[in-house]
Amino acid sequence: MTTDHQELGELARKHLWLHMAPQNGDTMTIIDKGDGCYVWDTEGNRYLDGLSGLFTVNAGHGRPEIAKAAGEQATDLGYFPIWGNAHPPAIKLAARLAKLAPPNLNRVFFTTGGSEAVDTAWKLARNYFKLVGQPQRTKIVSRQHSYHGTTFGALSITGIPAIRQPFEPLVPGALHAQAAYPYRCAFCDSACNLQCANDIERVIEAEGAETIAAVILEPVQNTGGSLVPPEGYFDRVRKICDDHGILLISDEVICAFGRVGSWFGAQRFGYEADLLTFAKGVTSGYAPLGGVLISDRVAKPFLDSDNTFFHGLTFGGHPVSCAVALANLDVMERENLPARVKSYESEFRAALEGLKDIPIVGDIRGIGYFYSIELVRDRVTRERLTEQECKEVLKGFVGPRLLELGLLCRADDRAEPVVVLAPPLVAGPEQFAEMASALRVALTEAAAKIG
Repeated sequence: MTTDHQELGELARKHLWLHMAPQNGDTMTIIDKGDGCYVWDTEGNRYLDGLSGLFTVNAGHGRPEIAKAAGEQATDLGYFPIWGNAHPPAIKLAARLAKLAPPNLNRVFFTTGGSEAVDTAWKLARNYFKLVGQPQRTKIVSRQHSYHGTTFGALSITGIPAIRQPFEPLVPGALHAQAAYPYRCAFCDSACNLQCANDIERVIEAEGAETIAAVILEPVQNTGGSLVPPEGYFDRVRKICDDHGILLISDEVICAFGRVGSWFGAQRFGYEADLLTFAKGVTSGYAPLGGVLISDRVAKPFLDSDNTFFHGLTFGGHPVSCAVALANLDVMERENLPARVKSYESEFRAALEGLKDIPIVGDIRGIGYFYSIELVRDRVTRERLTEQECKEVLKGFVGPRLLELGLLCRADDRAEPVVVLAPPLVAGPEQFAEMASALRVALTEAAAKIG
């Protein structure tokens, strides 16, 4: 490693606070270049980006047309707020998103990321109900182990105890129902009876339906490992919301923009949302942007009078970010990336299914380019790894070993122990084989350690 790289590492250790990571580590990988499905560190090592950065770089790294759009927009107008005014990139992007989205979602509130989008959706739901004469509706229902962000509102909605506890007490009114988790269903041993959906209604009725503003769900739940709901789940949840006069928020910060093989997850699973949050893939990470798509129903009381939604963000709808998003959508539409994902998803799954002969591989689940492998002590009995095994084998060995083998992905034990894979949407059979090869080595070695 050259002196410059050594200095970078030293400066990082002295001054850079890493997100969601211990600060006392001696080493870190410093990534400084990307192209397509691959990134390189400062020592010249190449890695397959098996997590798209953070479920974000949907169009792939190193797209010159997206970078060019940022520079051109910064030259014309580097910044102007959309607080009572507008600029062309925000207008054009809002119209384009409304065209791509389900037909009832026609307005866009821009943020700078996913957590802010979730906070915005909750605030908007509460404000909506005040305007329609139901001010007591303030609460929100999500699912256990769901991840919705880290700002205080989004963190309150998040259902992961370990990342909530350091900051409690949180915003009151966030409730949690059972997740849709077919591999370890809390309700049934054989035929699905959608009790996981009915548990949302149980929480609503126990709390008082007249106090609930919204239910918020990811189309495919991230934490716990790419949890795909059973058939009929969203139809049931939509009916529960309608029966009790509650808004349904589709949190698509990960699932939107092709990740699950459609522009939006609500389209893939065939349900109608009242609000839909997005971020990440809207720009493929080339600039920060997020937002909320708003239904005509929710917009109506704001449009029928001079009511103001007293919420805004300095950098929400930033002109450079909006220009980047437009260029990113150009790429995705030209290359038809959502359809490409759907056409290749069976090959991606097959590459991972080939790992089922490894003793610690329990379940392989997901959809589109969003898959997870759950690790177990015994595949037949589904016996769980112990907490110590999760720490030593999943986090202490599998994650670092995959990095050594040139694969960036996520070894996650915030719920069940899983390896999560979400490559750029430009990935294909060559990358699937490369991922499977690295996983076979690491998981076979991990199985030997568990014995």
